[in-house]
Amino acid sequence: MDNSELLSRMGVYTSRAPRYTSYPTAAQFTTEIGNSFLVDQLEALPTDSPVSIYIHIPFCERLCWFCACRTQGTRTSRPVEIYLETLKAEIRLLGKTLPKGVKMARLHWGGGTPTILPPRLIDGLNKTIFDHLTPADNFEFSVEIDPTLVDKDKITALRAGGMTRASIGVQDFAPKVQAAIGRMQSVEQTRDCIDLLRGAGINSLNMDILYGLPYQTEKSVLETVAHVGELNPDRIALYGYAHVPWMAKRQQLIDEATLPDGPARRGLFTKMTRALGDFGMIPIGIDHFAKPGDSLSRAANTGGLRRNFQGYTTDQCDTLIGLGASAISKLPGGYAQNAPKSSQYLRMIGAGKFATQRGVAMAAQDKLRARAIELVMCDFALDTTDLQREFGGAVDALTHPLQEIRRKFAEALEFSATGFIIRDHKRALARLISLEFDEYAHEGARYSMVS
Repeated sequence: MDNSELLSRMGVYTSRAPRYTSYPTAAQFTTEIGNSFLVDQLEALPTDSPVSIYIHIPFCERLCWFCACRTQGTRTSRPVEIYLETLKAEIRLLGKTLPKGVKMARLHWGGGTPTILPPRLIDGLNKTIFDHLTPADNFEFSVEIDPTLVDKDKITALRAGGMTRASIGVQDFAPKVQAAIGRMQSVEQTRDCIDLLRGAGINSLNMDILYGLPYQTEKSVLETVAHVGELNPDRIALYGYAHVPWMAKRQQLIDEATLPDGPARRGLFTKMTRALGDFGMIPIGIDHFAKPGDSLSRAANTGGLRRNFQGYTTDQCDTLIGLGASAISKLPGGYAQNAPKSSQYLRMIGAGKFATQRGVAMAAQDKLRARAIELVMCDFALDTTDLQREFGGAVDALTHPLQEIRRKFAEALEFSATGFIIRDHKRALARLISLEFDEYAHEGARYSMVS
């Protein structure tokens, strides 16, 4: 039996499952979690454990039709400036709430389009951040870059603020595909952006590309990969387009008849993966790639790979604090999400309090299952002996899901007395296998396609 037939029989082409950038997933968040939960979690943080900070800039000059992120369009600077003043107030509130001595190991600006900010606003936001949050040793600062909305002055301001890594959105270089997703961006614009970044001393570069978009063909995606290879990033995220128009209304502008089906999606991914390998990129997890010497590759080889809302990461911090509208915080005791609409967020922060609107508290069993899922998604393996060292006898709660995995995936996995390993192309099963550890998956949430 070839891999395609096996994956088909296992449900890869027809099933939906979470991407498991968190567990419990956001589908389980409730309004029972509010500001008091967040404050209690922050005040209890140990002073010797650094944290990561995520800054959400939700504004875009263009709203790409494929995007399912919380964003809003604007053609003027006024709403951006009002939002930034509120964001600064939230940063100051965080600085007052964190125990003295807690430092910032990672800083990431995401969106939306962070590079919608002109240099003066970049400078002002950075000043507030570093006035109230102290960077740790080996501090890293990454920013999502839109090559169509950046210039030398913006990059100079970001570099002056300490940026060490850039994440560049590409998606696809084929003009027909770009027109179908509402995102026009040439190879030349992208190359100019990279030249500016490298000229400013930013040599750690990530690129995002997608498969499963309208009108993509094997020929067109290989042309995109060839262009990306010439641009020579250190890391690549090869995401499957998640068509979720019931959640992201703008995706209704995309004609579903132009989307590839499950087997075709997987075929595109396989072709792109092989081409990236020809450029010397090492596969990481289910959808990332990196140069052999990159820290992401080293983490994957040493068991240090982690997964959070930014995808695969080397970030070892137990706490990720999300700032801005809709931003999610990962805390020792659970998750807390800010109000998703900017108007709500502005009002809540304006009242002098955090803007937590929903989230979920994690019980001990949630933490056990979260770690099991992370091992499957990052290492493609699970050994209950390792989990027992961390969770003790609580690991017995995984007996039933492990039995179900052995029953459903007997043809695909290598089993031992204490766990299993997923090999090679069968790693496409990782999300479906993780689903077996998910106590909440039966509750009816709608997810993206596994393929």
